[in-house]
Amino acid sequence: MSTDEQEILASLLKSFSFKKKAFLLEQGEICRANYFVVRGCLRLYFIDIKGVEQTTQFAIENWWITDLTSFLFQKPSEFYIQAAENTEVIAIEQHHYDEMFDKLPKMERYFRLILQKNHQASQRRIMFLYSFTAEERYRHFNGLFPDLCNAFRNICWRLI
Repeated sequence: MSTDEQEILASLLKSFSFKKKAFLLEQGEICRANYFVVRGCLRLYFIDIKGVEQTTQFAIENWWITDLTSFLFQKPSEFYIQAAENTEVIAIEQHHYDEMFDKLPKMERYFRLILQKNHQASQRRIMFLYSFTAEERYRHFNGLFPDLCNAFRNICWRLI
C-alpha cells in the first residue's frame, strides 16, 4: 500500500484493549466491528440448548474475528465474542467497512481472500465434527496449533 493508502486505512481503524474474560459482543447485540488480534486471543461461542458454551472459533495474533452475519446485516447476534486472555485488537467498524472498500480496493481483495480461507476452514471443521471423535479432533487441532494448545494447557493447570 502507498503512504496515502496507509493513512486512509489508519483513519478508519480503532485500537482497543480488553481484559481477560471481557466481552466484545454478547448474544442479542448487533456486532459493530470486525476485530484483528494484535496480541492475545479471542473466542467466538454460543450457548447450546443444554446451557453449554460451544466455542466455534478462536482468533489468535494476526487473525480476524467477527460474527459475520450480525456484522454485515446488522442483525442481533446469536454469539458471544470474549477475550480468552488480555487482548489488544484493531477494529474496523461496520459503518466504515464499505467506505474502506470504496477508497481502498486492495482491501476488498484482501478480505475476500480471508473469507475464502475462513469458508474452507469451516467446511473442514464440519467434516471433522461428523467424521472424527473428540480426541481425534483435539489431536488434529493440536497438530495445527501446538502453541495455542500449550497456552490453554498452562491456563488450565493454573486454574486447578
